[in-house]
Amino acid sequence: MKKIINDPKNYVQDEVEGIIAAYGDRVKLVNDDFRMLVSNYPRKPGKVGIVTGGGSGHLPLFCGYVGKGMLDGCAIGNVFASPASSKMADLIRACDSGSGVLCLFGNYGGDLMNFKMACEDADFDDIKTEILLGTDDIASAPKDKASQRRGVAGIVYAYKIAGAAADQMKNLEEVCRVTKKALDNIRTIGFALSPCIVPEVGKPTFEIKDDEIEVGMGIHGEKGIEVKKMMTADEIAQLSIDKILDDMPLQQDDEISIMINGLGATPLEEQMIVFGAVKKILDRKGIRVYMPHIGEYATSMEMAGLSITAFKLDEELKELLRYPASTPFYTNENK
Repeated sequence: MKKIINDPKNYVQDEVEGIIAAYGDRVKLVNDDFRMLVSNYPRKPGKVGIVTGGGSGHLPLFCGYVGKGMLDGCAIGNVFASPASSKMADLIRACDSGSGVLCLFGNYGGDLMNFKMACEDADFDDIKTEILLGTDDIASAPKDKASQRRGVAGIVYAYKIAGAAADQMKNLEEVCRVTKKALDNIRTIGFALSPCIVPEVGKPTFEIKDDEIEVGMGIHGEKGIEVKKMMTADEIAQLSIDKILDDMPLQQDDEISIMINGLGATPLEEQMIVFGAVKKILDRKGIRVYMPHIGEYATSMEMAGLSITAFKLDEELKELLRYPASTPFYTNENK
C-alpha cells in the first residue's frame, strides 16, 4: 500500500487538521474536537441550522461543504464509518440558533440510526430537528423502492439548496419543503474502474479486471448492477442518460444541472470528455443544462471512475442553486 500519510490510525485527525490549517477562516472545530467541524462565518440569529455527517474517505464530501450558504456543521466518522451519535448531538446543539436544525445526510444505516438518537438527545434541550435523506443512487434500488436507495454525489446539490434557503432566513418547514423538492429531482449513477484502499485495512476493497468497468457501484465499493467490458466516454454518457431518463423522465425545454463527479483518481480531462458527450445527448433531446458541476465532489479515496448526476430544476431551485456560497471546496460567490 502506497499512501502519503503518517500513522493510518491518525488518518482522519491528520486530514481534519490539514483542513483547519488551510481554511481556518471558513471553518473551525467544536471544542477542539476533530470529529465536529462548523462554519467560522458569523451566524445569523434565528437562522435554521443545516448539518450533515458521514464517514471520512469521501472528501470534499462531507465536511468540505461547511461554510457560508451551505452547511453549518458536519460530524466526522472514521473512513467509511458513521460518526458517533454523541458527536452528532453536540453538533446539532452547536449549530442551533433557536429556529431548529435540519439533519441532511445520505441514506446509510449507521448514519440514520445515530442521527435519530442525536435528534432525540437534542429534543431534551428543546431543539427542533428534522431529518432528510439523500437517496439519489438509482442503481442501488429499483424505482418502486426509491426510499431504500443510497445517497451519493447528488446530495451536494441538496446541501446547496438547503443552505441557500436557510441563509435567506426561511423557517424550518420551508427549508425542509424546498430541500425535499430538490432531493426528489436528483438522480445519480456511478461507474468504477478500480478499487480503493482503506488506510487501516491496507488492501483493495474489491477486485475488477483491467478491461472491465462496474456500472452502479457505490462510493464504499458496494456492488453495482453489472460488470461490462470497458466502455468509451460516449458509451458511458449514453448509458447514464438512458438510465436517468428512464427513472426521471424529462421533456424538451426542461432545465437540469449536470454533475460529473470524479471518484478520486479520474483526471479532470476525462471528466470533461464525458460532460461533452452528455451535453451532446441532452442537446439532441432539447434538454437545457444550467450551471454544470464538473470535478471531484464526492470521492471514494483513490477509486478510479466517476458518477453522473442530473438535477431537474424549476425557477425556485435555480435561484437557490446560484445563491452565493463560500466553503472550503465549493464557492460560487461570483456566479
